[in-house]
Amino acid sequence: MTSIKREKVKESMKGKEINLKEYYEVIKKRIWIVLIVALLTTVIGSFYSNRGSDEQPLYETSTRMIIGSSGGDMKTILVMIKDPIIMGKVKEELQITRSPEEIAAQITVSKIDDSQVIKLSVVDPDPKVAMNIANATAKVFKNEISNILKFNGVRLLSPAEENTAPINVDQALSLKVFLLIGVILGIGFVFLLDSLDDTVKGENEIENILGVPVVGIITNMNKKQWSFKKSKKQKIRVRGKAFDIE
Repeated sequence: MTSIKREKVKESMKGKEINLKEYYEVIKKRIWIVLIVALLTTVIGSFYSNRGSDEQPLYETSTRMIIGSSGGDMKTILVMIKDPIIMGKVKEELQITRSPEEIAAQITVSKIDDSQVIKLSVVDPDPKVAMNIANATAKVFKNEISNILKFNGVRLLSPAEENTAPINVDQALSLKVFLLIGVILGIGFVFLLDSLDDTVKGENEIENILGVPVVGIITNMNKKQWSFKKSKKQKIRVRGKAFDIE
C-alpha cells in the first residue's frame, strides 16, 4: 500500500512539473508583451509621481562652515546665522520677494557632533533656489559676523550643490511598484491570449483531447525539402529492371 501511495505522489508531482513547464513556455512565447506592458506602466508611474501627486515636491541642500570658536560664543554664532540682519542681506543679494522671516524658516542650522563644523541646510520647492539661499547665507554670514561680533573665525568648508531628488517623494519605490504591476498585468494578458487560442499546442493537449497516447509526430515538409529528398534517391538495376533506393 505504501509503494502505491508513493507512486501516486510521484505521478502528481510529475504532473505539476509538466504544468509549470507549460506555463513557462506560454510566458516565454510572448515575453515581449510582458516587457511592453511593464515599460508602459513604469512610464505612467513616473509621470504620476512627478505630476499627479497633490503633495508639492521639496528639495534640500546644505553647505558647511568651520567655526573657530567654542563655549558660549558658538551658541551665539549659531543663533546669529538666522538673524533678520543676515536674512535681509540674503534677500537683497538674491533679489527674491520673500521676507527675511520666510527665508529663515527654510533654514536649519546644526552642529555636527562635537566638532566645530556647522551644517546649514535649506529646503525649497525649487532645488536651484535652495542652493542659492544656502550659499548666499553662508557667504553673507561670514562677511557680516566680523562687523557684528568682531569675529573672524568663520571659514567656508563646502558649497551647497543643486539636489534634484525630492525629500518628500519616494520616486524609486513608486517606480518599483508600477513595474511590478506591469509585470503582473503583462503575464495575465499573456495567459488570456493563450486561453483564447484554439490551436493545439502540444502532445499533452492532443492526448487529453483524443484520450489516446501519441505514438509519433510527423513534421511539416515544404516543396524544397521534398525535392531535396527526391534528389537523394538512387537507382539500382537488377536483371534489367531499375529500382529506386534512398
